[in-house]
Amino acid sequence: MHFRKNKSLFLFIVPGLILYTLFFIVPTLNAVIYSFTDWDGLSPDFTIVGFENYINVLTNDSIFQKAFFNNIKFMLFVLVFQTLFSLIFAMFLIKNTKTNIFLRALYFFPTILSSVSVAFIWTFIYDPNMGVLNTVLDSLNLEFLRQNWLGNQNIAIYSIAVTQVWFHTGQMLIIFVAGLQAIPKHLYEVADIEGARKWDRFRFVTWPMIAPSATIVMAYTTIQSFKAFDLIFAMTRGGPNYSTEILATRIYSTAFRSFEFGYASAQSVIFMFVIAVITVVQFRLLKASRVQE
Repeated sequence: MHFRKNKSLFLFIVPGLILYTLFFIVPTLNAVIYSFTDWDGLSPDFTIVGFENYINVLTNDSIFQKAFFNNIKFMLFVLVFQTLFSLIFAMFLIKNTKTNIFLRALYFFPTILSSVSVAFIWTFIYDPNMGVLNTVLDSLNLEFLRQNWLGNQNIAIYSIAVTQVWFHTGQMLIIFVAGLQAIPKHLYEVADIEGARKWDRFRFVTWPMIAPSATIVMAYTTIQSFKAFDLIFAMTRGGPNYSTEILATRIYSTAFRSFEFGYASAQSVIFMFVIAVITVVQFRLLKASRVQE
């Protein structure tokens, strides 16, 4: 009713709508259109190839398939540990004391760094010869644990996942702190009167009440994991032997190294579809868990 009386208020959404259209809707539509072509990104001419690009991506492109499974492993590792650590830290730092506020700021600090800066820091930490991690292991007489953390294709993707967790745990912590502080205290008082144990308090009070915050954290973490292009590109460029290649780096290589923009567009459309499906599944699972509680 208020908008009907003052239609000029709609003018406030026009700038945002224009930017959203120009930088999201139009590029997305172009990607879908070019995914059915063999455009090389440079020539003014191209040929319509139908679903050929999609068929090749899904059946013949072993590197893209490897990148997909690398991305799933990376996403699951980051999702589990980043959510777990951020929730645990938030539960310890829920009170607004000076110490807790300082620690929240300290944990949040890595988030304000650029991905390239974080990549350089952790590349030095993981350096097999002069790296901090191997040096600490040597000083603790744990030489048998020394690794070429980014050069071993069996563990490289998990090494970068640890970096991602360190990078964004503080950001997710703030979301959980806000959710925890919004829980009415009388719910815990009732739980204490009923003789609930700590685990019961968390299961039947804390978790259902912070489920919306958990949904945001998990959805955002998933999207971050699929968009970790800059971190992985700066640390390993997808190597060794494509062991850290993810969908974003694979699409980049296809477009800007092989100049197969039509093929890369098909990969991008599949990429968007994968993120959408995983996000919807997460929302449904979290919603189902709240209903069961």
